[in-house]
Amino acid sequence: MSRRLKAFLVAALGALVLVTGGTGASAESGWWVATSTPTPESEVNATGEPMRGTGPGGEVSGFIDAHTHMFMDLGMGGNAVCGSTWSEKGVADALKDCDRHGVSILENLTNSGAGRGPLDAHDTVGWPTFKDWPTYSSFTHQQMYYKWVERAWRGGQRIMVNDMVSNPGLCPILGVIAGPNKYSCDDMDTVRRQIKATYDLQAFIDRQFGGPGKGWYRVVTTPEQAREVVADGKLAVVLGVEVSEPFGCKQVLGAPQCTKADIDRGLDELQGKGVSSMFLCHKFDNALCGVRYDEGTAGLLVNAGQFLTTGTWWNPATCREGEVADNTVIGGVLPSEIASVPGLPAVLPVYPKGPHCNPRGLTELGEYALRGMIKRNMMVELDHMSAKAAGRALDILEAEAYPGALSTHDWLSTAYMDRLYGLGGFATQYGHTATEFATQWRETKPLRDKYGVAYGYGTDMNGFGGTAAPPEDGAKISYPFTGVDGTVFDRQVTGERTWDYNAEGVPHYGLVPDWIESLRTLAGSAIVDDLAAGSESYLQTWGATSDFQPGANLAREAIASASSTEWNLLTDLKPGRAIDGKLSTRWASKYGQDDAWFQVELLSVRPVSKVTIEWESAYARQYRVQTSLDGKQWRDVAVVGSGNGGLDTVKFAPSSARFVRMQGVERATRYGYSIKEFGAFS
Repeated sequence: MSRRLKAFLVAALGALVLVTGGTGASAESGWWVATSTPTPESEVNATGEPMRGTGPGGEVSGFIDAHTHMFMDLGMGGNAVCGSTWSEKGVADALKDCDRHGVSILENLTNSGAGRGPLDAHDTVGWPTFKDWPTYSSFTHQQMYYKWVERAWRGGQRIMVNDMVSNPGLCPILGVIAGPNKYSCDDMDTVRRQIKATYDLQAFIDRQFGGPGKGWYRVVTTPEQAREVVADGKLAVVLGVEVSEPFGCKQVLGAPQCTKADIDRGLDELQGKGVSSMFLCHKFDNALCGVRYDEGTAGLLVNAGQFLTTGTWWNPATCREGEVADNTVIGGVLPSEIASVPGLPAVLPVYPKGPHCNPRGLTELGEYALRGMIKRNMMVELDHMSAKAAGRALDILEAEAYPGALSTHDWLSTAYMDRLYGLGGFATQYGHTATEFATQWRETKPLRDKYGVAYGYGTDMNGFGGTAAPPEDGAKISYPFTGVDGTVFDRQVTGERTWDYNAEGVPHYGLVPDWIESLRTLAGSAIVDDLAAGSESYLQTWGATSDFQPGANLAREAIASASSTEWNLLTDLKPGRAIDGKLSTRWASKYGQDDAWFQVELLSVRPVSKVTIEWESAYARQYRVQTSLDGKQWRDVAVVGSGNGGLDTVKFAPSSARFVRMQGVERATRYGYSIKEFGAFS
């Protein structure tokens, strides 16, 4: 019997109705085992009851993957990933032969582990043989089939953030080289489609476990719901968004294509659908922010997509001394297969010497969107923002004392991590090889210990980033092994294929437990314990974000005065302009006065512990923050000795004050001092 005929017959069997029984070869029974599944179906190869309950303080336990793309097969026009996450007909239908995928230019260009040329063929048959896919180095084949995710849950994972994802620049490219596209390339259409699929999968799994609410896969929209699900021993699935043009906010030749009204409508829609976290930009410079570039061949492809969707290439500059760098990008000649896409020139720009910094930061619309997320108590993903944009975003979050800051797959510069944790934010590490992950865990642990924060991973599964390669000898594991909660795991089997982590790394999500066992083998129980506390740390950040209420800015109802005011024929620069809540207005002192000051008189004596200053380009290099009860006797509560402009947040021990002042010491420019907004907070 030929392989194709055999695959056809198995697929036909897969179309039969659900049958009663356990999963795969297991005869295990219990609340954690399905009472009916499609047949045939993938095995889970795990035995034992999942851990339930909470600790003595009500804390939950379990691993968290804070960055996945479970439904990438529905993104980028439907041609980026071959194979579906699930099917009513079962695995034979979901993971069938990849039509028109024998010569996949995208697969060959991105799969460095395969060693194929751009036009080389690979075996496209999925179920039941899976000869050439999925593998750890392939970006274009399904890695998150739901039974594989079930095995990860059985391995102790209790939270999974499912980021809805697409890319409107790569989508039309795929429509040419792998198309025609099945779906719209519009990012928001994709988000809606993938959110619906997430809920549809929940219903599908519920039917296997006895009805609504019975399944292990639970979509959650609040931290309280997530805590209940984790305590119940199930998998809490959080909805996130990672697209390049949220709310249609692309830019063309630098001009924004969305409005503040579009942003408000979009955020309201996402909030209504239960989305809890999102990225403001991803891969392309958009109307909201500049991006942190991709490196190497991946960067070349993404840069081509940027050109197609915006009309501009990335525009990196050589970083100045002291600037936080973005990734260094390459120019040169595009592969002929990509250059054949209509609208693309054959040659990319020639770029200056690295390290590269993206000069595009957080735009005015981006700041509006960020503040809109704060208003709606949504968590902000800082990964993929340019260093300039991320720095400005952190300035705003610090000024608001907003805890909802996330970095979930190693795209935020390490220079910003102390600030993220200082806010109460949470970070997870990319799912690298066990050796690399353990090394980074050790290197970053002192900072997390400083803030009492645990760890997690962001596999970016199905996200064009690659998964963990086969382990080094010291990280190899023995089968069967026992997971964190006593569940026993053997090698994972799907159809005729048996996957062995030692030889294949993490080709699909079902081998995440094997990878964690590899981490334990390599680094001991301490790393597993740290990861098992990750769900609790994430929920503390989410809970604080959900409960956040902005502090009252005492300066808004105060009386402003200053040592001097610059005269301007065209605009009013009086002190009151710095407390009117508008960044479009400002106070400015006269030229050339280092000792100029600005102050507010509060309505009554209040405890003050924080001052925020949004500087115009004329800022102070050195200044003192002072308080007074009578406006005559002043006390220095903070000294800033190396100001760099932008948005300053100055914290100090609470001080009773009726007056709060910025006392200039040294100007940074030849002008005076100029403040857009001054804030004082208890």
